[in-house]
Amino acid sequence: MSKRFLFFFTHLSLSCVSALIILVWVFFVWYPSPLANAVGVTQIFLMMLAIDVIVGPVLGFIVYKEGKKSLKMDLGVIIALQISALCYGIYSIEQGRPAWIAFNVDRFELVRKNEIIEDHIAEALPEYQHVSWLKPQFIAVEFAKDVKVRNEDMFAEALGGISLSQKPERYVALDKAKKQISDRAQNLNGLNLFNNKKDVENIIKKYPQANAWLPLKANAVDMVALINKEKGEVVKIVDLRPWK
Repeated sequence: MSKRFLFFFTHLSLSCVSALIILVWVFFVWYPSPLANAVGVTQIFLMMLAIDVIVGPVLGFIVYKEGKKSLKMDLGVIIALQISALCYGIYSIEQGRPAWIAFNVDRFELVRKNEIIEDHIAEALPEYQHVSWLKPQFIAVEFAKDVKVRNEDMFAEALGGISLSQKPERYVALDKAKKQISDRAQNLNGLNLFNNKKDVENIIKKYPQANAWLPLKANAVDMVALINKEKGEVVKIVDLRPWK
């Protein structure tokens, strides 16, 4: 095998291994199923990864020529550009990843990292001032006790589309909302109004401890949080529609 093909296959193999590691981290840690679809990142990320993995080795194969004086520099530039593009892509994916899943009144809302409003982050409890590097965390939203602040929050949501779930200073432990979750949880039969009945049955069979549900509002595809009504706990986020 010529040095040109050897370099190409080595470069391609290393690129594929790197891509696989990133793929596993993104879809099993930052965007655990089915949240990747809820956010709408799957196709964009896979396309970015495929282009980066393919273009780098192909460009290296094209410029590779034994005895070429500038070969090391040319290959170094290609690899540097490939790594830079990959790092930028990972950074963009990291910034848009689900950070919090917040219970707000009668539903859950998925909050991405770049949607968090940090104007009053110092007022938040210490555990909510920083986003976990791992999976998104469940929390609940607490309304302000001051009437004036509550009115301001209402106008901010109605006129500016800013939800309380984007404000960490309003976060409390999900345990504090157990009763409200139980009270607001809906009967599983209601899912048949918005989904194929067979799909609902197949999913519910996997989670026998779930006996109710609540909507999950996301930026791309709204989904469903299966609930154990007696415990007021989330069983699983599933890829079903909560409304038409």
